[in-house]
Amino acid sequence: MAPEIVQTSTKPVTGFTKLKRAYVTFLAGNGDYVKGVIGLAKGLRKVKTAYPLVVAVLPDVPEEHREMLESQGCIVREIQPVYPPENQTQFAMAYYVINYSKLRIWEFVEYSKMIYLDGDIQVYENIDHLFDLPDGYFYAVMDCFCEKTWSHTPQYKIGYCQQCPEKVQWPKEMGEPPSLYFNAGMFLFEPSVETYDDLLKTCQVTAPTPFAEQDFLNMYFKDIYRPIPLVYNLVLAMLWRHPENVELRKVKVVHYCAAGSKPWRYTGKEENMQREDIKMLVQKWLDIYSDSSLDYKKNLSGNCETQRNDVEEPFVQALSEVGRVRYVTAPSAA
Repeated sequence: MAPEIVQTSTKPVTGFTKLKRAYVTFLAGNGDYVKGVIGLAKGLRKVKTAYPLVVAVLPDVPEEHREMLESQGCIVREIQPVYPPENQTQFAMAYYVINYSKLRIWEFVEYSKMIYLDGDIQVYENIDHLFDLPDGYFYAVMDCFCEKTWSHTPQYKIGYCQQCPEKVQWPKEMGEPPSLYFNAGMFLFEPSVETYDDLLKTCQVTAPTPFAEQDFLNMYFKDIYRPIPLVYNLVLAMLWRHPENVELRKVKVVHYCAAGSKPWRYTGKEENMQREDIKMLVQKWLDIYSDSSLDYKKNLSGNCETQRNDVEEPFVQALSEVGRVRYVTAPSAA
Protein backbone atom coordinates (compact mmCIF):
# COMPACT_ATOMS: atom_id res chain seq x y z
CA MET A 1 0.00 0.00 0.00
CA ALA A 2 1.32 3.43 -0.91
CA PRO A 3 2.32 5.61 2.05
CA GLU A 4 0.14 8.54 3.05
CA ILE A 5 0.78 11.68 1.01
CA VAL A 6 1.98 14.56 3.15
CA GLN A 7 1.85 18.16 1.96
CA THR A 8 5.30 19.68 2.20
CA SER A 9 6.80 23.13 1.75
CA THR A 10 8.62 24.01 -1.47
CA LYS A 11 10.77 26.79 -0.05
CA PRO A 12 14.10 27.37 -1.80
CA VAL A 13 17.01 25.35 -0.48
CA THR A 14 19.57 27.46 1.38
CA GLY A 15 23.25 27.31 0.56
CA PHE A 16 24.00 25.38 3.75
CA THR A 17 21.33 22.80 3.06
CA LYS A 18 22.57 22.34 -0.49
CA LEU A 19 26.08 21.63 0.74
CA LYS A 20 24.75 18.71 2.74
CA ARG A 21 23.50 16.97 -0.38
CA ALA A 22 25.45 15.95 -3.47
CA TYR A 23 25.69 13.58 -6.38
CA VAL A 24 28.76 11.34 -6.40
CA THR A 25 30.48 9.14 -8.95
CA PHE A 26 33.63 7.04 -9.08
CA LEU A 27 36.61 7.08 -11.45
CA ALA A 28 39.69 4.86 -11.69
CA GLY A 29 42.64 4.70 -14.08
CA ASN A 30 43.69 6.79 -17.05
CA GLY A 31 41.21 5.48 -19.61
CA ASP A 32 38.36 7.18 -21.43
CA TYR A 33 35.77 6.83 -18.65
CA VAL A 34 36.59 10.42 -17.77
CA LYS A 35 34.48 11.35 -20.80
CA GLY A 36 31.52 9.62 -19.22
CA VAL A 37 31.94 11.62 -16.01
CA ILE A 38 32.27 14.89 -17.93
CA GLY A 39 29.09 13.99 -19.81
CA LEU A 40 27.37 13.31 -16.49
CA ALA A 41 28.48 16.67 -15.07
CA LYS A 42 27.10 18.48 -18.12
CA GLY A 43 23.88 16.48 -17.99
CA LEU A 44 23.29 17.40 -14.36
CA ARG A 45 23.94 21.02 -15.26
CA LYS A 46 21.41 20.83 -18.11
CA VAL A 47 18.64 19.60 -15.79
CA LYS A 48 19.52 22.41 -13.34
CA THR A 49 20.34 20.33 -10.31
CA ALA A 50 20.79 22.28 -7.10
CA TYR A 51 23.64 20.08 -5.93
CA PRO A 52 27.30 19.49 -6.85
CA LEU A 53 28.88 16.41 -8.40
CA VAL A 54 31.63 14.85 -6.30
CA VAL A 55 34.04 12.56 -8.14
CA ALA A 56 35.79 9.97 -5.98
CA VAL A 57 39.05 9.21 -7.81
CA LEU A 58 41.67 6.57 -7.16
CA PRO A 59 45.35 7.63 -7.01
CA ASP A 60 45.91 6.31 -10.56
CA VAL A 61 43.65 8.94 -12.12
CA PRO A 62 46.09 11.33 -13.85
CA GLU A 63 46.31 14.99 -12.97
CA GLU A 64 45.20 15.92 -16.48
CA HIS A 65 41.90 14.12 -15.98
CA ARG A 66 41.41 15.67 -12.54
CA GLU A 67 41.88 19.13 -14.04
CA MET A 68 39.35 18.30 -16.76
CA LEU A 69 36.82 17.33 -14.11
CA GLU A 70 37.46 20.42 -12.00
CA SER A 71 37.08 22.60 -15.10
CA GLN A 72 33.57 21.13 -15.42
CA GLY A 73 32.69 22.14 -11.87
CA CYS A 74 33.25 18.73 -10.25
CA ILE A 75 34.55 18.35 -6.69
CA VAL A 76 37.43 15.87 -6.99
CA ARG A 77 38.12 13.72 -3.91
CA GLU A 78 40.94 11.18 -3.90
CA ILE A 79 40.22 7.86 -2.20
CA GLN A 80 42.34 4.78 -1.61
CA PRO A 81 41.50 1.42 -3.21
CA VAL A 82 39.49 -1.20 -1.34
CA TYR A 83 40.14 -4.84 -2.17
CA PRO A 84 38.07 -7.86 -1.11
CA PRO A 85 39.67 -10.94 0.43
CA GLU A 86 41.63 -12.94 -2.12
CA ASN A 87 39.97 -16.05 -3.49
CA GLN A 88 39.30 -17.75 -6.80
CA THR A 89 36.09 -15.90 -7.65
CA GLN A 90 35.52 -15.32 -11.36
CA PHE A 91 33.98 -11.86 -11.58
CA ALA A 92 31.31 -11.27 -14.23
CA MET A 93 33.69 -8.62 -15.61
CA ALA A 94 37.39 -8.61 -14.67
CA TYR A 95 37.42 -4.91 -13.80
CA TYR A 96 34.62 -5.31 -11.23
CA VAL A 97 37.16 -5.97 -8.47
CA ILE A 98 38.18 -2.31 -8.32
CA ASN A 99 34.57 -1.28 -7.75
CA TYR A 100 34.82 -2.27 -4.09
CA SER A 101 36.57 1.08 -3.72
CA LYS A 102 33.14 2.72 -4.05
CA LEU A 103 32.62 1.82 -0.38
CA ARG A 104 34.82 4.82 0.47
CA ILE A 105 32.02 7.23 -0.44
CA TRP A 106 30.26 6.40 2.84
CA GLU A 107 33.07 8.40 4.45
CA PHE A 108 31.90 11.64 2.81
CA VAL A 109 30.05 12.63 5.98
CA GLU A 110 30.01 16.35 5.21
CA TYR A 111 26.94 15.41 3.17
CA SER A 112 23.80 14.11 4.85
CA LYS A 113 22.58 12.38 1.68
CA MET A 114 24.17 11.51 -1.66
CA ILE A 115 22.98 9.99 -4.91
CA TYR A 116 25.58 7.72 -6.43
CA LEU A 117 25.71 7.51 -10.24
CA ASP A 118 28.04 5.36 -12.34
CA GLY A 119 30.15 7.20 -14.89
CA ASP A 120 28.23 5.59 -17.77
CA ILE A 121 24.94 7.11 -16.61
CA GLN A 122 23.21 10.20 -17.91
CA VAL A 123 20.48 12.21 -16.16
CA TYR A 124 17.84 13.58 -18.53
CA GLU A 125 15.38 15.02 -16.02
CA ASN A 126 15.94 16.62 -12.64
CA ILE A 127 15.89 14.01 -9.85
CA ASP A 128 16.74 16.26 -6.90
CA HIS A 129 13.40 15.34 -5.30
CA LEU A 130 14.80 11.90 -4.44
CA PHE A 131 16.85 13.53 -1.68
CA ASP A 132 13.57 14.17 0.17
CA LEU A 133 12.68 10.52 0.49
CA PRO A 134 12.38 9.30 4.12
CA ASP A 135 15.67 8.86 5.97
CA GLY A 136 17.01 5.51 7.11
CA TYR A 137 16.64 3.54 3.88
CA PHE A 138 18.73 2.58 0.86
CA TYR A 139 16.98 3.42 -2.43
CA ALA A 140 17.80 1.92 -5.83
CA VAL A 141 16.20 0.37 -8.92
CA MET A 142 15.69 -3.38 -9.20
CA ASP A 143 17.99 -5.22 -11.59
CA CYS A 144 17.16 -7.73 -14.34
CA PHE A 145 18.40 -11.35 -14.23
CA CYS A 146 17.96 -12.15 -17.93
CA GLU A 147 21.39 -11.30 -19.37
CA LYS A 148 24.07 -13.97 -19.79
CA THR A 149 26.23 -12.36 -17.13
CA TRP A 150 23.70 -13.88 -14.68
CA SER A 151 24.19 -17.42 -16.03
CA HIS A 152 25.86 -18.52 -12.79
CA THR A 153 22.68 -17.92 -10.78
CA PRO A 154 19.65 -20.15 -10.12
CA GLN A 155 17.43 -17.25 -11.25
CA TYR A 156 18.90 -17.32 -14.76
CA LYS A 157 18.93 -21.11 -14.95
CA ILE A 158 15.19 -21.41 -14.32
CA GLY A 159 14.27 -18.23 -16.22
CA TYR A 160 13.06 -16.31 -13.16
CA CYS A 161 13.32 -12.52 -13.13
CA GLN A 162 12.06 -10.08 -10.54
CA GLN A 163 11.07 -7.74 -13.38
CA CYS A 164 8.33 -10.20 -14.37
CA PRO A 165 7.92 -12.66 -11.47
CA GLU A 166 4.52 -13.77 -12.78
CA LYS A 167 5.97 -15.27 -16.00
CA VAL A 168 8.21 -17.86 -14.35
CA GLN A 169 7.35 -18.31 -10.70
CA TRP A 170 9.91 -19.31 -8.14
CA PRO A 171 9.60 -23.10 -7.54
CA LYS A 172 8.34 -23.99 -4.06
CA GLU A 173 10.88 -26.79 -3.80
CA MET A 174 13.64 -24.17 -3.98
CA GLY A 175 12.40 -22.46 -0.83
CA GLU A 176 11.67 -18.77 -0.43
CA PRO A 177 12.19 -16.52 -3.47
CA PRO A 178 15.41 -14.47 -3.40
CA SER A 179 15.33 -11.02 -1.84
CA LEU A 180 14.78 -8.07 -4.13
CA TYR A 181 18.08 -7.24 -5.81
CA PHE A 182 19.09 -3.77 -7.01
CA ASN A 183 21.46 -2.47 -9.65
CA ALA A 184 24.25 -0.56 -7.90
CA GLY A 185 24.84 1.90 -10.75
CA MET A 186 22.51 4.38 -9.07
CA PHE A 187 21.45 4.62 -5.45
CA LEU A 188 20.49 7.10 -2.73
CA PHE A 189 22.35 6.63 0.55
CA GLU A 190 23.33 8.39 3.76
CA PRO A 191 27.07 8.74 4.48
CA SER A 192 28.03 7.67 7.98
CA VAL A 193 31.31 6.96 9.77
CA GLU A 194 29.73 4.02 11.59
CA THR A 195 28.36 2.52 8.37
CA TYR A 196 31.64 3.17 6.56
CA ASP A 197 33.69 1.38 9.23
CA ASP A 198 31.30 -1.55 9.30
CA LEU A 199 31.21 -1.81 5.50
CA LEU A 200 35.00 -2.14 5.37
CA LYS A 201 35.12 -4.64 8.23
CA THR A 202 32.35 -6.73 6.71
CA CYS A 203 33.96 -6.59 3.28
CA GLN A 204 37.18 -8.08 4.62
CA VAL A 205 35.39 -11.16 5.97
CA THR A 206 32.96 -11.62 3.07
CA ALA A 207 34.01 -13.82 0.16
CA PRO A 208 33.78 -12.02 -3.19
CA THR A 209 31.04 -13.02 -5.60
CA PRO A 210 30.69 -12.52 -9.38
CA PHE A 211 29.03 -9.09 -9.22
CA ALA A 212 31.57 -7.79 -6.71
CA GLU A 213 30.49 -4.71 -4.76
CA GLN A 214 26.95 -4.88 -6.18
CA ASP A 215 26.39 -8.30 -4.60
CA PHE A 216 28.02 -7.07 -1.40
CA LEU A 217 25.85 -3.95 -1.15
CA ASN A 218 22.73 -6.01 -1.81
CA MET A 219 23.67 -8.34 1.02
CA TYR A 220 24.60 -5.53 3.40
CA PHE A 221 21.55 -3.30 2.82
CA LYS A 222 18.99 -6.09 2.26
CA ASP A 223 16.85 -5.15 5.25
CA ILE A 224 16.58 -1.43 4.49
CA TYR A 225 16.49 -1.56 0.67
CA ARG A 226 13.49 0.13 -0.89
CA PRO A 227 12.96 -0.08 -4.68
CA ILE A 228 12.29 3.02 -6.75
CA PRO A 229 10.86 3.07 -10.32
CA LEU A 230 13.10 2.03 -13.20
CA VAL A 231 12.81 5.53 -14.69
CA TYR A 232 15.61 6.42 -12.23
CA ASN A 233 18.04 3.88 -13.70
CA LEU A 234 17.09 2.41 -17.05
CA VAL A 235 19.53 -0.43 -17.69
CA LEU A 236 19.52 -0.63 -21.49
CA ALA A 237 18.93 -4.39 -21.58
CA MET A 238 15.44 -3.66 -20.26
CA LEU A 239 14.59 -2.36 -23.75
CA TRP A 240 14.79 -5.87 -25.24
CA ARG A 241 14.34 -8.04 -22.14
CA HIS A 242 11.28 -6.33 -20.65
CA PRO A 243 9.97 -3.74 -23.14
CA GLU A 244 6.53 -3.98 -21.52
CA ASN A 245 8.00 -2.38 -18.39
CA VAL A 246 9.61 0.58 -20.18
CA GLU A 247 7.98 3.90 -21.08
CA LEU A 248 10.96 5.56 -22.69
CA ARG A 249 9.46 9.05 -22.76
CA LYS A 250 9.19 8.97 -18.95
CA VAL A 251 12.75 7.79 -18.27
CA LYS A 252 14.82 10.27 -16.25
CA VAL A 253 18.12 8.37 -15.94
CA VAL A 254 19.74 6.10 -18.54
CA HIS A 255 22.47 3.58 -17.71
CA TYR A 256 24.66 2.83 -20.74
CA CYS A 257 25.96 -0.47 -19.36
CA ALA A 258 25.06 -2.85 -22.21
CA ALA A 259 27.99 -4.12 -24.29
CA GLY A 260 28.84 -1.56 -26.95
CA SER A 261 26.53 1.15 -25.61
CA LYS A 262 29.07 3.58 -24.12
CA PRO A 263 28.28 6.69 -26.22
CA TRP A 264 31.87 7.91 -26.37
CA ARG A 265 32.96 4.52 -27.81
CA TYR A 266 29.85 3.65 -29.81
CA THR A 267 30.32 1.85 -33.13
CA GLY A 268 26.94 0.10 -33.47
CA LYS A 269 28.60 -3.27 -34.16
CA GLU A 270 27.62 -5.14 -30.99
CA GLU A 271 24.38 -7.06 -30.53
CA ASN A 272 21.31 -4.82 -30.15
CA MET A 273 23.31 -1.67 -30.83
CA GLN A 274 21.59 -0.99 -34.18
CA ARG A 275 18.20 -0.65 -32.52
CA GLU A 276 16.60 2.72 -33.21
CA ASP A 277 15.99 3.39 -29.52
CA ILE A 278 19.65 2.70 -28.72
CA LYS A 279 20.88 4.97 -31.51
CA MET A 280 18.55 7.70 -30.29
CA LEU A 281 19.79 7.41 -26.69
CA VAL A 282 23.43 7.41 -27.76
CA GLN A 283 22.89 10.55 -29.84
CA LYS A 284 21.05 12.16 -26.93
CA TRP A 285 24.13 11.64 -24.73
CA LEU A 286 26.50 12.90 -27.45
CA ASP A 287 24.43 16.06 -27.91
CA ILE A 288 24.91 16.93 -24.23
CA TYR A 289 28.60 16.06 -24.22
CA SER A 290 29.34 18.25 -27.27
CA ASP A 291 27.18 21.19 -26.15
CA SER A 292 29.66 23.92 -25.17
CA SER A 293 26.87 25.99 -23.61
CA LEU A 294 26.74 23.36 -20.84
CA ASP A 295 30.43 23.80 -19.96
CA TYR A 296 31.08 25.05 -16.43
CA LYS A 297 31.49 28.81 -16.30
CA LYS A 298 32.59 31.41 -13.80
CA ASN A 299 30.41 34.42 -13.21
CA LEU A 300 31.50 37.99 -13.81
CA SER A 301 32.82 38.38 -10.25
CA GLY A 302 35.22 35.52 -10.85
CA ASN A 303 33.43 33.16 -8.50
CA CYS A 304 32.39 29.71 -9.54
CA GLU A 305 29.01 29.35 -11.16
CA THR A 306 26.35 28.62 -8.57
CA GLN A 307 23.62 26.07 -8.98
CA ARG A 308 20.02 27.20 -8.84
CA ASN A 309 18.45 27.50 -5.39
CA ASP A 310 14.81 27.29 -6.34
CA VAL A 311 14.36 23.54 -6.05
CA GLU A 312 10.65 22.93 -6.19
CA GLU A 313 10.46 19.22 -6.98
CA PRO A 314 7.93 18.18 -4.36
CA PHE A 315 8.58 15.46 -1.84
CA VAL A 316 5.11 14.15 -2.60
CA GLN A 317 6.18 13.10 -6.13
CA ALA A 318 9.07 10.91 -5.05
CA LEU A 319 7.19 9.50 -2.07
CA SER A 320 4.18 8.50 -4.13
CA GLU A 321 6.36 6.90 -6.83
CA VAL A 322 8.25 4.81 -4.28
CA GLY A 323 4.93 3.82 -2.78
CA ARG A 324 3.71 2.53 -6.13
CA VAL A 325 6.84 0.47 -6.66
CA ARG A 326 6.61 -1.13 -3.24
CA TYR A 327 2.98 -1.96 -3.93
CA VAL A 328 3.72 -3.53 -7.32
CA THR A 329 6.75 -5.54 -6.26
CA ALA A 330 5.57 -6.64 -2.82
CA PRO A 331 4.19 -10.04 -3.96
CA SER A 332 7.67 -11.17 -5.10
CA ALA A 333 9.51 -10.04 -1.96
CA ALA A 334 11.25 -12.77 0.00
